[in-house]
Amino acid sequence: MQRVCFLMTVIAGREEEYQRRHDEIWPELLTALREAGVRNYSLFRRGTTVIAYAECEPDAATAFGKVGATEVNARWSAWFEDVLAERMGADGGLIEAAEVWHMD
Repeated sequence: MQRVCFLMTVIAGREEEYQRRHDEIWPELLTALREAGVRNYSLFRRGTTVIAYAECEPDAATAFGKVGATEVNARWSAWFEDVLAERMGADGGLIEAAEVWHMD
């Protein structure tokens, strides 16, 4: 299992819409995440910065790769194009934050 933390940026003025869409998260997206090995997934927002945390089996690249290949993720991602300014790095991957310390 790999713990992963990554960042996204909400378009200024779209914070309430970002929250509203997550209040109505699609059950089929949750199923895809679980089936791909994503667990304990949380999003936190401070201003326009979103901090995401997830635990992935066997690792983040594999789990999010599986999610990324689903039709429901394609629809969800397209739905957020008018809300997120930045969600992927220049290399097309997650904008990860390095783990500095962990207490179990």
